Amino acid sequence: MAQKKESFFWTSYSDLMTSLFFIMLVLFILVIVVLHKRMEVTEHQLEEIQKVESSTKDLSRDYFTYRPEYKKYVLNIAVRYPIGESDINRIETKNKHEVLMQLHQAGKEIEKFLYNHRENQYLLIIEGQASLDAYTLNYELSYQRALGLLRYWTNQCGIQFGRNCEIQISGSGDGRLDTHSMRELNERENQRFLIHILPKNIFERNESK
Repeated sequence: MAQKKESFFWTSYSDLMTSLFFIMLVLFILVIVVLHKRMEVTEHQLEEIQKVESSTKDLSRDYFTYRPEYKKYVLNIAVRYPIGESDINRIETKNKHEVLMQLHQAGKEIEKFLYNHRENQYLLIIEGQASLDAYTLNYELSYQRALGLLRYWTNQCGIQFGRNCEIQISGSGDGRLDTHSMRELNERENQRFLIHILPKNIFERNESK
């Protein structure tokens, strides 16, 4: 009788170990499958990011220069304002009409880019800067200058950036505060506009899958 009980115990123990092994094997396979799917999503996200970032290279080099160390585009159009002035129609230059036309064409380039890539959602940031001088409100002024450029593009040039673009205005001032914004040694060169075009919907599209 004792021998039968012992035989039954080892049979049950063997069945239990087999069941546990099977459960562990199934869990291991599930973990491998989940990790593999996550890796596929991550690789796809990276491909999408690279594709969208490389698409900004479509912007004309006649009007934009990309600064990789800052990940920003600089308008290749020299703009000089009187101290304390933000009205873009009052810039100081001998060829004011030509400069305004160049700004117009730069805005059209952005409009064209956003239209050609309308399957993506973008954040367009127009950043104004100011040169360091005796004016004490250069941070407010740099914002007003960026706002003035947007008003020039939309109100005077009739440019529409499309529904796939959220627009934000920013001003990074004159460097008096350490904001780590891009600055040039020649202060006159800091009277300019910086453009940020950032993709918004890459991760949203992948998370919805």
